[in-house]
Amino acid sequence: MTTWALRFGSGGRRLALVALTVLVSLVHLGAGQWVSASLEQHRDPPPAAIDVRFIQEMALTEPPPPAPPPPPRRPRPQPVVAAQAAASAVAEAASAPEPPPVAQAPPDPLDDAASAVAEAPSPAASAPPPFAWPPSTQLLYALEGSYRGPIVGEAQVDWLREGERYQVRLEVRVPPLFKRRMLSDGLLGEQGLAPQRFDQETEVAMSATRRETVRLDQDMVQLANGRAEARPPGVQDVASQFVQMTWLFLTRPELAQTGATVELPLALPRRLGRWTYQVQERGPIDLPFGQIDAVHVVPQRENAKPGELTVELWVAPGLLYLPVRIVIRQDVDNYLDLRLKTAPRIAELAAPGS
Repeated sequence: MTTWALRFGSGGRRLALVALTVLVSLVHLGAGQWVSASLEQHRDPPPAAIDVRFIQEMALTEPPPPAPPPPPRRPRPQPVVAAQAAASAVAEAASAPEPPPVAQAPPDPLDDAASAVAEAPSPAASAPPPFAWPPSTQLLYALEGSYRGPIVGEAQVDWLREGERYQVRLEVRVPPLFKRRMLSDGLLGEQGLAPQRFDQETEVAMSATRRETVRLDQDMVQLANGRAEARPPGVQDVASQFVQMTWLFLTRPELAQTGATVELPLALPRRLGRWTYQVQERGPIDLPFGQIDAVHVVPQRENAKPGELTVELWVAPGLLYLPVRIVIRQDVDNYLDLRLKTAPRIAELAAPGS
C-alpha cells in the first residue's frame, strides 16, 4: 500500500513537472508574441492628428454647374460642290465690269481698339479657377443599425489638412459591443488624394484589439497581411474614398448627374479591388438639423466578396458634396446607418506653439 502510494506520488510529481514546463513555455510564447506586437506598435504608431480648431458651422453653398456639352460641329462641304461653287464665283467676278474706285475712310482708332478687345481671349474663359480644397471639417453622425439585433451608437469623421498633407480620421462607436478607428494619411495632388498609410484598429468586447496597417508607397502597396502589390493609379483606402469622391464631384460636376458612374481602385487591409459606384436620383433627405438635398450614390455589389462590407452614400451638393448619410452593409440583416446629426463644423489651423 505504501509502495503504491510512493510510486503514484512520484509519477504525479513527474506529470506535474511536465505540465508546469509546458505551461511556462506557453506563457513565455504568449508573452513573447504580446511583447513583440506591442513593441512593433510602439515602433511604428499611427501618425498623430493634425492640430486644428473647429470654429464655425459650414454654410450651404451652390455647387458649380456641370460643363455644357460642346456645340455640334458644322458639316464640312463636299469637295466637288465646293470646287464648283468656287469656279462659278471666279467666272462671275471675271465677267463683271470693274467698279469705279471708292475713297477709303481712314480707320477709326476706337473701332480698332474695340476689335482688339473683342478678339483678345478672356483669362477667365481660358483658365478655370484653381481648385480650393475644403477647410478642415468635422462631421458627427448618429448611428443606428442591426447586428444580431438593433444597435445604436455614434460616429465621427474628421477631414484635416495642413499644406499639402491631409488626414481622414473615422471612428465608429457602438458601446459596449465594439469600436473601430480608421486613419488615412497622405498628400494632396493633381489627382486628388494620394494616401501613404492606412491604419485600422478594432476593439470588440471580450477580445484583444486588432490592428492593421496598409502602406502605400510610390509604386507598391504593402497590405496588412504582408502581401505586396503594384500600386494602381488613383488608388484610395477605406477612409480616403469618401473625400476623394467629394473631390471628383467638385472638379467634375458631370459625375454627380443621375446615371453617371464613378470607379475607384481601393486598397483594403487584405486585398486590392476596384469599386464602381452609380449615381442615382437627387432629392431631399431629412436630418436632425433640417432637410437638405442629397445625391444618392450606390455601390455595385457584384464587386464585393461574400461578407465584405459595402458603403452606400448620400452626398449633399450644398455642403461641398460631403456625405450626410452613410450606410455600411454586410448583408441584408447586418448594417450600420449613419446620419449627420449637426451641421458640419469647419476649422482653422492652430497657431504654432499653441
